[in-house]
Amino acid sequence: MVTSSSVPRLVVAAPSSGSGKTTVATGLMAALAGRGLAVSPHKVGPDYIDPGYHALATGRVGRNLDAYLCGADLIGPLFAHGALGCDLAVVEGVMGLYDGAAGEGELASTAHVAKLLRAPVVLVVDASSQSRSVAALVHGFASWDPEVRIGGVILNKVASDRHEALLRDALDSSGVPVLGVLRRAPQVDTPSRHLGLVPVAERRAEAVAAVAAMAAQVAEGCDLDALAALARTAGALSGAAWDPAEAVAPPAHDHPTRSAGKRAPVVAVAGGEAFTFSYAEHSELLAAAGAEVVPFDPLRDERLPDGTGGLVIGGGFPEVYAAELSANEPLRKAVAALAESGAPVAAECAGLLYLCRELDGRPMCGVLDARARMDERLTLGYRDAVALGDSVLAPAGTRMRGHEFHRTVVEPGAGPSPAWGMRAPERRVEGFVQRGVHASYLHTHWASEPGVARRFVERCLTS
Repeated sequence: MVTSSSVPRLVVAAPSSGSGKTTVATGLMAALAGRGLAVSPHKVGPDYIDPGYHALATGRVGRNLDAYLCGADLIGPLFAHGALGCDLAVVEGVMGLYDGAAGEGELASTAHVAKLLRAPVVLVVDASSQSRSVAALVHGFASWDPEVRIGGVILNKVASDRHEALLRDALDSSGVPVLGVLRRAPQVDTPSRHLGLVPVAERRAEAVAAVAAMAAQVAEGCDLDALAALARTAGALSGAAWDPAEAVAPPAHDHPTRSAGKRAPVVAVAGGEAFTFSYAEHSELLAAAGAEVVPFDPLRDERLPDGTGGLVIGGGFPEVYAAELSANEPLRKAVAALAESGAPVAAECAGLLYLCRELDGRPMCGVLDARARMDERLTLGYRDAVALGDSVLAPAGTRMRGHEFHRTVVEPGAGPSPAWGMRAPERRVEGFVQRGVHASYLHTHWASEPGVARRFVERCLTS
């Protein structure tokens, strides 16, 4: 019997960004799913957008595996949780194979996660401007870390049959088999903008067509049987799968706030095209803590879900939809009224912008006395943060790791009671805590600190 800890798996990596990881990983997921396999999709790192394409390819929730945000010890259990009931798992890497958190060595790199998962690596190489040199490149990556097992190469952007022959000849003596060759194919390209690919939710019909084209290209150019066989060489993982119910269970000395028979509090979670950034584990933890999680779309819904007792607004692209969000005045007023009542509101990045007085000059919810605007500078990177005061998410002194990724500026950047004190890479305060509101640019992964979800739901019951 195949358990989630022994499910066949492989990691799709590359020497650098732009080599074709997403095309190959998504196409491979879809091609294998097209064979009737239940494929578990995963993404190394904090990226929210690629998992949307993975979900489209497999029909399952795309999940992130981030050793910086969650810690190395949770990678195996979170993987096993996502892979429950699956025949095979495909993990898309991040950046170059050995690129991790800045100044932290291998931490959170694709290589690090591959080792934690005991999974073989398939290296996707952009071969468009090389021939014999490809052998030196592959040899270097394969020999750099003996604990990383590169089980095969997929050559991408190959120009012709002649070019392919030169590449294969060069790799014959490398000891790393060629498991696929892909020609240049503009139809598999996905559009990008200031923070990466355009999310699936914003272009579903085009995304469906793009994923189908990726699947066809991979099925034609890659040896699916050999890739599946390579996945079966992954080592078994020790330990049980992560369980949100166990993770969110209160400590033995605590007493649950919710009394028997009391109705589950409704936690509204923003979604739709403007708010596409969220980790699946957040909603799972909220539900395990006793909440009824109800999604809503701030672009279209003019009121919050009936009985809303708490609100979670994650990341996304509100700047792209500022006009539409602003035009939905009834919902903006409902959000402001909920916050004014003292109900718990957790907002990250895009959610922070939505709660401001205005975004690029357009009225938003007005919960925070701050203004937001687009900026040319990209703010990007992992952060080590500490809660500066008690909030609906955490007591003062709680340490969490997070990630920032935005091209916007909020002025002022912190309120009278800041949400976080950033410890690294630079010391500063950031975000807003007022009444039941916790708003910040920082994206966090609640699996690393499940008490966040438990505390939020408890506050929904008592606010």
